[in-house]
Amino acid sequence: MVDMTTDYLGLQLANPLVPSSSPLTGDRDSALRLRDAGAAAIVMPSLFEEKIDQEEHQLDRFFHQQSIGFNEMESFHPVPDEYKTCQDEYLEQLQRLKRELDIPVIASLNGTTPGGWLEYGKQLQQAGADALELNVYYIAADNEESSGEVEQRYLDILSSLQEQVTIPINIKLSSQFSSPLHFVRSLEQHGAAGVSLFNRFYLPDIDPEELRIEPTLHLSTSYESLLRIHWLALLHGRVNLSLAATGGFHTARDGIKALLTGADVVHLCSVLLQQGPQYLGIILDEMRQWLEEYEYDSVQQIKGSMSYRNAPDPGAYQRVNYISVLDSYTSPRGVMR
Repeated sequence: MVDMTTDYLGLQLANPLVPSSSPLTGDRDSALRLRDAGAAAIVMPSLFEEKIDQEEHQLDRFFHQQSIGFNEMESFHPVPDEYKTCQDEYLEQLQRLKRELDIPVIASLNGTTPGGWLEYGKQLQQAGADALELNVYYIAADNEESSGEVEQRYLDILSSLQEQVTIPINIKLSSQFSSPLHFVRSLEQHGAAGVSLFNRFYLPDIDPEELRIEPTLHLSTSYESLLRIHWLALLHGRVNLSLAATGGFHTARDGIKALLTGADVVHLCSVLLQQGPQYLGIILDEMRQWLEEYEYDSVQQIKGSMSYRNAPDPGAYQRVNYISVLDSYTSPRGVMR
């Protein structure tokens, strides 16, 4: 029997498959189905400081309008005795999942202000989160802001939280850093327990006829996983924090590639939204069968065996592969171009 266990953020997990932040992990019934299918842990949807602020502003305006209105109209705007904010509901759901699931529950936080990161981070720990994922999701749109200042933003948030919480902190990174290897090492030095590679930016589209910017959401494909496994391979063995693969992992084969290049866990999202929570069990069974077929005893044995440090041809992860890829292209008629 193959040992599927893995260590992630200091947590001992039964296997490497962890559903990432999505509507499935925020709903009690689907979270239970994910657990039953074999999920080793779950990452809840993000608690957004922006959403909390927006809700507070709406309530302030509601109560302010009521307080200055005519007395006979106040009955149309009754003050609720026990109004629950999105923050209250999130914390209650976290506590509920902790009671009903026997796997780690990782809270996700998307803050916008230094005070917000600290306050909500502490509340998530108090509510019982086993770890905290920071979904910074910051787009550097200020032409006066340097790359160093962008990185420092992450480091400052992490350092401040490290002083306030004791649970492990994972940073969900985008791929748009000029030197990911150096930056991840800086995050480790500032106390990060792990990083997830990579966050997906949801890019707006443009309606050229209506001259309108429209939000778009496209689920990932397996092709996107290649960027993740490339940087996992370069990071494994060169840092000591946990590594998570996220974005584009749809099949057992995708998951095996992530483990080979050094991932401690593989996050699943789009495939579960498309196929349902039970599909996690299919991927897990196929990964186990692959390990048995190739006579591996454990996940630990395979982990990082095709990383930059361990690969038979490490140069394939660097510029030499650029030329090889271009030379390998064959046109539909079989003529090299």
